[in-house]
Amino acid sequence: MEAGSRGLRWISIREDRAIDWTSATILVTGGTGSFGRRFIDLMLRDYQPRKIIIYSRDEWKQHEMRTAGYDHPNLRYFIGDVRDVDRLRRATQGVDLVVHAAALKQVPACEYNPIEAVKTNINGAMNIIEAALDSRVRRVLALSTDKATAPVNIYGATKLVAEKLFAQANAYSRGEPHTLFSCVRYGNVLGSRGSVLPLFQQQRDTVGRLTLTDRQMTRFWMTLDDGVKFVAHAVEQMVGGEVFIPKLPATRIVDLAKAIAPDCPLDLIGLRPGEKLHESLISPDEALLTLDVGDGYVLLPNQPARSVQRWVDRGRKVPAGFHYTSETAERRLPSAELLAPYMPEAPVYA
Repeated sequence: MEAGSRGLRWISIREDRAIDWTSATILVTGGTGSFGRRFIDLMLRDYQPRKIIIYSRDEWKQHEMRTAGYDHPNLRYFIGDVRDVDRLRRATQGVDLVVHAAALKQVPACEYNPIEAVKTNINGAMNIIEAALDSRVRRVLALSTDKATAPVNIYGATKLVAEKLFAQANAYSRGEPHTLFSCVRYGNVLGSRGSVLPLFQQQRDTVGRLTLTDRQMTRFWMTLDDGVKFVAHAVEQMVGGEVFIPKLPATRIVDLAKAIAPDCPLDLIGLRPGEKLHESLISPDEALLTLDVGDGYVLLPNQPARSVQRWVDRGRKVPAGFHYTSETAERRLPSAELLAPYMPEAPVYA
């Protein structure tokens, strides 16, 4: 991962593209969310796929998205829930690639509604796998989170289970084309819906005070653009079963708050239910299966798989006991640099 004036760039370990994007049909679950919109922007601008299917359960969000300008002739809007495997089977007919972004993501909401989190994040992952196998989708990439590392909340626990499901799904893929399943795991996305950045901006502009859980809290950060580019490159590189983890900068939340509203007082409210003081992208136990590939890390599956030998050949094992946390991350990004794409008046993605 390289630092640039506008963010980070994931460097591919091979120059050629493994996918003919122009002939690809792509399905994006949770396609009306922050990630989905930006991913579709990137696809239409730089990759020109044959078709992109936007799969989500909210007809109003699909209407808003279409009327906001997402009415390209290669876009299709498909109403459905990842909890509905039959609908997913219909949606994945003729699809080459699935990017699975749909999830219940809010930590407090998942803590209060754990069964709903299980239905969407775990059962939904199972349904994606079943539909992709039945429809012979070529590649399936699921989005995970740093909260899946040694999880302490329901959201993280459900995403860890989803990671395990996607890794092992490769064992059930038979025949041609062979379906590949992999995941990406990364930290907080600046400017995404529900992130702390728009919250701080709203508090600054309305009440003139910011709420802060703890002055020592740290988080990994990446921009929305970096997130979608990372996913696109992971799709090109995946061999099945691995988890892609970028090398990300980290910063204290209090520094972020001061950069957004330097004159606003801070109200300390304490950690929310299920919230960590510091996040982790790789635990010491996972270090045994983690390779440093220069620009990021690749977490290999627990079950041996010949397909991941290319990562073993190109990467190097991380030291025993390696622990990649936002508290100890080598890159401590200054908040001014972190916020550069959004300050002073740049719009925040919806």
